[in-house]
Amino acid sequence: MNLHEVVRAGRSGFLYTVLGIGFALITGMGLGALLGVQRVPAFLISTGTAICGGSAIAAVGPITQASDEEMAISLGTVFVLNSVALLIFPAIGAALKLTQSQFGLWAALAIHDTSSVVGAAAKYGAQALAVATTVKLARALWIVPLSVATAVVRGAKAKIQWPWFIGLFCLAAVCNTYLPAGAHVYAIAVKVAKIGLTATLFLIGSGISMATIKQVGHRPLLQGVILWLIVSVGSLWLIRMGWIGL
Repeated sequence: MNLHEVVRAGRSGFLYTVLGIGFALITGMGLGALLGVQRVPAFLISTGTAICGGSAIAAVGPITQASDEEMAISLGTVFVLNSVALLIFPAIGAALKLTQSQFGLWAALAIHDTSSVVGAAAKYGAQALAVATTVKLARALWIVPLSVATAVVRGAKAKIQWPWFIGLFCLAAVCNTYLPAGAHVYAIAVKVAKIGLTATLFLIGSGISMATIKQVGHRPLLQGVILWLIVSVGSLWLIRMGWIGL
């Protein structure tokens, strides 16, 4: 994917990203209060759904002074739903005859972790992968302002974690655009990346077990499921109606 495509997709998806993150955070905290989920795990689950799954939870968790148990509950909830989305989204997209661009945008808005967004979009098609990766990484950038805002509200002095993988993605796009002589090397890098992604997705799947689900508990899991369904179904409906698109 060249830099011009990255900028175009990122610019088009910016508004959806801002509105989607705000909606997911507000709705998630409301659901957490309604279901009686403790405030910290409710916030972490909402953050993971709104931005970038485990990466967002890992960044914000220390700032909220989350305990090991609260981190495990939040990560477990997002982990289970992330795995389900990876498996079912391509089939749903195909059944609904979503275009490559539509599916890529939907995956970026509705799947938690970047790795699963990439995995689902890669299965759907190259254009879907390009759109999904760019919009998802633009979303992941919000880890930083949310971490800063959380630290300010809580008066915490925790170190802010920067999502460095986004910089590497932009560097790759720059090289692909302005250094065409390295095309052969880029092709090899893509093959290596696909092997790495396959291994990552295998590890994600191998971690699903009844023990994981039991550890999460029914209330946080229910919050995560309801919030995920609202975000995924709502974003799909808006995309199908043509109200959002690239």
